[in-house]
Amino acid sequence: MRVLVTGGAGFIGSNVAFALQEMYPEAKIYVLDNFSSGHFKNLIGFKGQVVTGNIEDPELWRYLRENFAFDVIFHKAAITDTTVMDQKLMMKVNADSFRYLLDAALEWNAKVIYASSAGVYGNSPPPMREEEGLTPENVYGFSKLMMDHIAMDYMERYPEMKIVGFRYFNVYGPRESYKGKSASMIYQLAVKMMKGQKPRIFKWGEQKRDFVYIKDVVKANLLALEKDVSGIFNIATGRARSFNEIIEILNRILGTNLETEYFDCPYDFYQEFTQADITKAREKLGYNPEYSLEEGIEDYIGYIKGS
Repeated sequence: MRVLVTGGAGFIGSNVAFALQEMYPEAKIYVLDNFSSGHFKNLIGFKGQVVTGNIEDPELWRYLRENFAFDVIFHKAAITDTTVMDQKLMMKVNADSFRYLLDAALEWNAKVIYASSAGVYGNSPPPMREEEGLTPENVYGFSKLMMDHIAMDYMERYPEMKIVGFRYFNVYGPRESYKGKSASMIYQLAVKMMKGQKPRIFKWGEQKRDFVYIKDVVKANLLALEKDVSGIFNIATGRARSFNEIIEILNRILGTNLETEYFDCPYDFYQEFTQADITKAREKLGYNPEYSLEEGIEDYIGYIKGS
C-alpha cells in the first residue's frame, strides 16, 4: 500500500502517519508538507519520505501525478488558523487545492480521507448533524464547507471513487504544540497551569465545545481506510463540555488550585456551543469514541510532562 499524508508534519497528519506506520509496517508512506505550521520534530521516528510543497501549487500536483501513484490519500493540509481573514488565501489553500488533489486521486484510483471541520456549523443549534445548520461564521469554516461541496460533487460524478470527509470538532492531544496560538485551549491552559500561572479564558467560561482526543480521531481515520464507504461524518464525542470544566479537571490532575482570570472575547465569529451528533459515524464507520474529556486530559498530561 502506498499512502500520501498531506499536512503530515502537522498535528493530526503526523499522528495519522505514525499510526499507519505501526499498523501497516509494509506500507510506503509519504508525507507532504510546506512546514508553515507543521514541524520536523513531529516526524522524528517516521520511516517514510517527505515531499515539501504547497498544496495550492498546480505544479506540485503535476509533479506528483508524473512521479508517484498512491492507493490512499489522508488530506490534512490546510490553513488551520481560524483567525486568518485573508479570504482569497484561505479559499485557494483550503478549497481550490482540493480539486487538484481529487483529480490526482481519480487518476490513481486512490481513496481520499480528508479533514473538514465543525466550523461549517457556525452557531447553529446543537446537536449538529451533517445535513443541516451549515452556516459558518468565518472564512475558515466557509472554506471547509466548500471542500465538502467539492467532495460531494466528485462523489456524485464518480461513484466509484471513495471519499470520506471528517468534520472534526475540537481535537486535542500530542504533537499539537507547534501550532502555536492555534493549539487547543486544553494544551494552552495545561502549559500555563503547569508553570503555576493562572488560567485565562473568555468571560465567563461557560462556552461549550465537543472536545475529542487525538487517539479517537486517529481511530476514525483507520476505520475510514478499512471500510468500503463514502460520505461526510462528524468526528467528536457527542458531549459538550465547558472551559470552566477543563480548568477544574486540570486543577484536579495537576494538584493545583489556580483561580481563573476572565477577559472579553475579541472575536465576533466565536462559536458559543458545539456538540456533534455522531450517529452517522457510529452506524457507517463503526466509530465509537473511547476517551472522555477527563480520560483524554489525563493521558495527554503525561505527554506534555514528558516533552
